[in-house]
Amino acid sequence: MDTESFSKTRFGHFFIRILAAGMESRFRYRFFPPVKILQGADISKAGSVLELGCGTGFFTIPLAQLIGERGSLTSMDVVQESVDLVSRKVREAKLNNVRVVKGNAMDTRLDACSFDHVLLFGVIPAPMVPLNRLLPEIHRVLKVEGSLAIWPQIPGWLPQAIVKSGLFTLSSRRNGVSNFKRIQR
Repeated sequence: MDTESFSKTRFGHFFIRILAAGMESRFRYRFFPPVKILQGADISKAGSVLELGCGTGFFTIPLAQLIGERGSLTSMDVVQESVDLVSRKVREAKLNNVRVVKGNAMDTRLDACSFDHVLLFGVIPAPMVPLNRLLPEIHRVLKVEGSLAIWPQIPGWLPQAIVKSGLFTLSSRRNGVSNFKRIQR
């Protein structure tokens, strides 16, 4: 069962509400400050960024502020409740550089070579996110010199799996973030 189908079940809806409450807890903000974590990503001011799996928007508002008004942020989630919540937060923060969309990370339907950076923060590992479908899609939407940033930095298998795909090379690790550069094919 995929994430979207799961979110529509009674148990899935309940699980997502509990998960969202934890994601917005003061504990998370205190021990995982979003601005500090974002500073570990190779993100340039005024760049174009795709945030896959925006969830409750924990990173969305600080990320939009980090890239500035000349930057653009597309925040995507497969769960409609997340899209609605993050859209409301963006409106309340009066941010004009953010577009929140409902979509599937494995088939974004976004233009090829359209983003400087893609962020996967708090999305992986998830059993419903097959890397053999996700990584080619990320590679497709990234510009030639684009970068992929993942958090948390899962030791061992995840960075290795990303490099093993032949689509990315590990460029740095900072503040718990693993940064990868897109390989031209």
